Order: sequence, then structure tokens, then C-alpha cells
Amino acid sequence: QVQLVESGGGLVQAGGSLRLSCATSGIAFSANSMAWYRQAPGEERDLVAMISTSGSTIYFDSVKGRATISRDNAKTMVYLEMKNLKPEDTGVYYCNLGPTFVGRTPIYNFDYWGQGTQVTVSS
Repeated sequence: QVQLVESGGGLVQAGGSLRLSCATSGIAFSANSMAWYRQAPGEERDLVAMISTSGSTIYFDSVKGRATISRDNAKTMVYLEMKNLKPEDTGVYYCNLGPTFVGRTPIYNFDYWGQGTQVTVSS
């Protein structure tokens, strides 16, 4: 049974920092890329950052230069550190497997998502 449990969100002022954590079980963690996704209010879920099995990272436009994704294969955990937070970073953050790509389009219509962790950045 897949379990994804995100934590570490909260209310933070613009310019602040947060470290999100995701505990996973029921997946072949070390054999899969992992990713963080964000769903802003009224928006679709977007890909924020991903990390490959070898530790290579990709960041997407909204967080480039302000986020660091990391993973601990022994603990089957994935993390997202964000600094210099902006109000537009507000949303529910989810971790899951990394997406597949069709051309440049990421596909992440997974059957299972955790409950996510709410990040609210006040201006």
C-alpha cells in the first residue's frame, strides 16, 4: 500500500524559509525519481522540483534559485527546502513519484496522492 505523508508546511512571511518533508512507503523508492508538486488555490497541480535516482535535480520556473530538493534513500524520505518565499508560493505541496515526459510535457496523473502540506506565505 502506497503511503505518502507530507509535513513541514505552515504560515510564513515573505522572505522566510521552510523545509518540507515527505515520508514514503509502499513504493520502490530508490528505483524511482521523486518530485514535489504544488497546487495553488484554484489552480491545477504543478510540478515544482524533481530528483532522479542518482540525485540529479531539476527545478521548474516558479522556484528556480530558491529551492533545494533532496532525498534519503535509506529513510525513503524526500525533502524540499525553500528560501526567500513569496506569496505566489502559497499552496498545498505534495510529493510523489517523478513525472514521465511526453516531449517537454510532464505527465503525473497518479492514482494516489497524500494529503499534502499547506504552505501559506503572507506579504
